[in-house]
Amino acid sequence: MSAAGAAPDSRQRIRFVLTLHSHLPWVLHHGRWPHGSDWICEAALDSYLPLIAMLEALEHEDVPPPLTLGITPILAAQFAHPSFRDELDHYFEHRLQTIREAPESLRQTGDAHLVPLAEFWREHIETLHSTWIRIGKDLIAAFRRHALAGRIELISSAATHGFLPLLSRDESIRLQLLVGRSEHARHFGDLPRGCWVPECAYRPSGPWQPLWNGPRRALRVGIEDHLRYSGFQFFFVDAHLVEAGEMYDLYSGAARPRATTLPKRSPYVGYRVGNATRGRPIFVLVRDPATTAKVWSRHEGYPGDGAYLEFHKIRQPGGLKLWRVTDAKADLGDKLPYVPRDARAMAARHAAHFQSLLDVISRTAADEDREIVAPFDTELFGHWWFEGVDFLRYLYEDLFVDAEVQAVTAGTALRDTPPDTAIRMGTGSWGKDGNFSMWMNPETEWTWHRLWALEERFWNAIPRIIPRWDARPVIEQAARELLLAQSSDWQFIITTGAAADYAIKRFNEHCAALEELLPFLEHEHADMAAGRDVAARHYAVDDPFPELMGAIAAASDVTAV
Repeated sequence: MSAAGAAPDSRQRIRFVLTLHSHLPWVLHHGRWPHGSDWICEAALDSYLPLIAMLEALEHEDVPPPLTLGITPILAAQFAHPSFRDELDHYFEHRLQTIREAPESLRQTGDAHLVPLAEFWREHIETLHSTWIRIGKDLIAAFRRHALAGRIELISSAATHGFLPLLSRDESIRLQLLVGRSEHARHFGDLPRGCWVPECAYRPSGPWQPLWNGPRRALRVGIEDHLRYSGFQFFFVDAHLVEAGEMYDLYSGAARPRATTLPKRSPYVGYRVGNATRGRPIFVLVRDPATTAKVWSRHEGYPGDGAYLEFHKIRQPGGLKLWRVTDAKADLGDKLPYVPRDARAMAARHAAHFQSLLDVISRTAADEDREIVAPFDTELFGHWWFEGVDFLRYLYEDLFVDAEVQAVTAGTALRDTPPDTAIRMGTGSWGKDGNFSMWMNPETEWTWHRLWALEERFWNAIPRIIPRWDARPVIEQAARELLLAQSSDWQFIITTGAAADYAIKRFNEHCAALEELLPFLEHEHADMAAGRDVAARHYAVDDPFPELMGAIAAASDVTAV
């Protein structure tokens, strides 16, 4: 008995579900620097190889890391591509060469005190290169091994990270999801249960007309119905979509006022969405705004600590980062030299602090609360926050001996206690203001008008042309270009302005390729041999997803949902 005479709390430990979302748009064969293959190579070096090294280290310690890891099909297609292996080999060679040249360059500029940091970077990159060689230059196989051993859970996403609520044809949504599921099975040897819906963007069933001068639909089914049709069982949303808490801007970390007076629902419970069909419910897990803000925010969270590596100050030539944050508000000229030992120690302290936050939530949880869900972009860890992967390792080590919180995968949490409360969610995303404004705004409206017209032409042509075996290469390449044009990255990058010219160029290139292919599908007497030549020319550049006909046929079934 406790001091108060009450029986000890016998409730099941609350579960902690850490979910990482991994995505980059198709960049192979579209240049190298700054937004071509160097983009994905930098991500591999900064985040994905360190993540694999972390999983291997915890495996050797016999510490389970029940991570839920989402890898979008378009990212998996690039990781598995021979061109990626060649590009990453070249990238490693270039990085090591610049590091070897750094000490002399530093001495010449009067920065000899920074020479030991060049040695730190040499050891770090050589260790990652050893990991790259040890896994056979195969990131997919490395993640697959941990998943098949039950150490992590892999989930999928829409094929090219299309912004599903704004696609004008249901066939387009189904194609994104069907390809997402089949490509995941092809790469990882198992069908995914979970889906990372791009940008956590959701809309329920109802009338649809995003723009006053755009297409209008009197009634469309909700995103959950397309997920169910495609075979997925669960997905993730931001807290405000289920009225579970305050809305937070994903990238700024700033709180947004609630737009409703309805009672809050708990973010620590999964929910059922929509009506179960044929005994197949769709579950939704809710991002916890309280704990995730500590990891997301550079200004209020852990990544802004003065001990950590400064992301924005880079020495040229060579591209080395040699300074620490010092003070998140300090000018770059006031940054002090980086001290790796101090940064690692701070990562361990922050992991312990984060564990304590989880324990507090567990102690104050309501009886019905089940899981704390913390989803993040994978590249936050290692790329944006250099010590973030160390933080994850320390956190899993701490949770392994935690008596109050149990780390589990999303699938395990839902299997052990399937949600029994059904809800109807509103429209929203985890982007700025909790809505679609990062992807649809005056700067991007023209992209949607162009894309919607191409959707109409493609799907209107499919029923007549799909039986023709000689048209198959043209159909598949047209579908590839449609999928690539639908990537939500283009609108996001245009809106942020960071590389708007690149995003506009890439979007227009995929639209133009589709426009060149469509006449061969639309005209009954088109020269299909010429069409196959055009398709082959585009396939030489844009060649993800080798088998699409089955998904196209299933997506075009007008009775599907």
